[in-house]
Amino acid sequence: MQLKVPSPPRPDETMQLRVLPPDISGTPDEPEISDPSRSARGRRKAAQPSPRDRLAAALGPHLARAWAALAPAVAFLTPYLRRLRPQYPRPGRDDWRRWIPSWRQWLGGILGALGLSTFFLVVAYAATDIPDNLNSYATQQDNVFFWADGTPMARTGWVQRQAMPLKDIPEGVRWAVLAAENESFYSDPGISFKGITRALFRTVGQGDTQGGSTITQQYVKNVYLNQDQTVSRKFTEAMISLKLDNKMSKDKILEGYLNTSWFGRGTYGIQRASQAYYGKDVSKLNPSEAAMLASLLKGAGLYDPTLGRANHARAVERWSWILDRMVKIGKLSPAERAKYRAFPEPLKRNPLYDTGQQSDYLVELATQYAKKTGHISDKDFDLGGYQIYTTFDKNREAQLTDAVTKARKKAQRDDPKTAADAHYGAASVATDGRILAVHGGPDHRKQGYNESNATTVPAGSAFLPFVYAAGLEHGVHKTREGPATPVTGESLYDGDDGVPVTTPEGPYWDRSGRKVAAHNDGGTSYGQISLHQALAKSVNTPFMQLGMDTGLANVRATAQAAGLLSSSLGAQVPALSLGSSTPSAIRMASGYATFAADGKHTEPYSVRKITHNGTKVPLEIPSARRAIGADTAQEVSSALRDAFRTAHPGAASDTAQVAGKAGTTEDDTAAWYVGTAKAVSTAVVVYRIDLAKSLEPLPLEDVAGKSGDVPYGIWSGAMSPLG
Repeated sequence: MQLKVPSPPRPDETMQLRVLPPDISGTPDEPEISDPSRSARGRRKAAQPSPRDRLAAALGPHLARAWAALAPAVAFLTPYLRRLRPQYPRPGRDDWRRWIPSWRQWLGGILGALGLSTFFLVVAYAATDIPDNLNSYATQQDNVFFWADGTPMARTGWVQRQAMPLKDIPEGVRWAVLAAENESFYSDPGISFKGITRALFRTVGQGDTQGGSTITQQYVKNVYLNQDQTVSRKFTEAMISLKLDNKMSKDKILEGYLNTSWFGRGTYGIQRASQAYYGKDVSKLNPSEAAMLASLLKGAGLYDPTLGRANHARAVERWSWILDRMVKIGKLSPAERAKYRAFPEPLKRNPLYDTGQQSDYLVELATQYAKKTGHISDKDFDLGGYQIYTTFDKNREAQLTDAVTKARKKAQRDDPKTAADAHYGAASVATDGRILAVHGGPDHRKQGYNESNATTVPAGSAFLPFVYAAGLEHGVHKTREGPATPVTGESLYDGDDGVPVTTPEGPYWDRSGRKVAAHNDGGTSYGQISLHQALAKSVNTPFMQLGMDTGLANVRATAQAAGLLSSSLGAQVPALSLGSSTPSAIRMASGYATFAADGKHTEPYSVRKITHNGTKVPLEIPSARRAIGADTAQEVSSALRDAFRTAHPGAASDTAQVAGKAGTTEDDTAAWYVGTAKAVSTAVVVYRIDLAKSLEPLPLEDVAGKSGDVPYGIWSGAMSPLG
């Protein structure tokens, strides 16, 4: 048997392909079987063709006919397809052009890429489903705050949503939002190809993100996806948006968007935003107010005008732009636009937030601390589900509140006019930094200003222990050159009233050309007096000179190390030593706690643990650090114990470790009492400010008592029992 191999066709010949119709059985002819047994078996059960044979038998005739029809076209296109076949580097080119693809290759590549991209998008669109479950905003939870003993203290529903039908939202409000965010909303397919391209370019090319989302995309992101700025999330967002736009009406999408968007101040949805910023229902908003609210969609943290001057300027600029945009798209007439020239200032505070209870001040303080140290954004915190375990002691808070309330009521009975401007800041801080109690004010709804955390009035003579500690730590310089000379509690200083303050070069002159002199309360002179006795008797003049001898920079550094904030410390002039600094009650209590803790300072904190739906949130708890030497702290504490016994003999047993000191100011604008007992430090300050006019302190006019006994009365009530 010979096998003939046909010769290959000449180059100019066209290859012909003949398709023979397959055998019906799909198998070659076989000779007859002569074996009787095999024949019998064949009669019992006929051989079954394989699935492949059956498929060939069924499709064979059709394929033959199809090929017969396509053969001429294939023959015609074959030479051209051969020419499109990539040959790289290109033959027949000797210079740089051999590396440049031909127009046919470019065309083939572009068509291929477009085809693959189209195929990929079609498959992705078909494979993407609209999720059945909504994001956590729809199942909003309260944030729960607990006392130090673990019992519930307060529940806050910062995020309150009230879904509003679109028909109840005025058209002016709707178009203010559309003008700000997506004016082509009713005509676009649910996505912005230009915006997506720009966002992808910036995300992939430059490592950051930029908006470009339609309202449909924003709604999808809000209710179905997370806020991650990634390419995959943006792609999924686009696919869902396309499907949602085909499945849901534009009005329904807009309604959902307006009811789920975040507007700041703990509010989701246009209805709650209207109440939070303007104290009215959304149905009563005018286009100007709506434009202000629409500006918040770009970022409430940047556009809430009540959060600072920069925010206010940004809000005004965007508000004006939105109104002008509404005119441009024909949704606001020029005549109506002319009515809205004044920026619609929102309410200073969210009326949905306050309950008026004293615990609101505690919640406010703990919230600020939790967000900062737990690294929780405003938006995440507003979504809720957090359990905040505070350091506040329920019993101490009750004692402090009762003591302040009694003092306030007495002042109102004795002199209602003067008492109307009286403020009582107070705080108790443990030596390990835990804030145990604060008094923020009479009513959080009427006065959000927290009196315990305000840095408004000078510390006065309550600041003297920090000057004493600086002298003990650093020594004194009587000359500019040479080492410092140590001082002790027995070191003597001139305690006479009106003693001029000196430097190594002579008297200290102020900028007006006058010699600076120190003065004691009541103009009393004490002669030569030890520093220990000077602190125990609150003699000012030795400490003003001690501050100069030690160095005012050292005084500032010591006070800051002990717990006072650098921003509250006074200017580096002699008056610094007599308490020109304006620390808060919390910080003064913390500073004195450092003395009671043998010189170790722990930053004050109000939250000890945070969980989110039972899962622990990482939290930075302050640790103790050495601020001043132990010997220095013990000497200051010893002098403060003598100060307490001298001023209040018999108030505590001789064995009780109670220390404390009153603080007065030269212009009689503040009265303090700060002291420690049982590893707890409490600071109380009484002052007068007319908040409706300014933050400038007013004369006390006996609000603090004839001899400053009101701050001490509050302190002793909060610290009881002392023994």
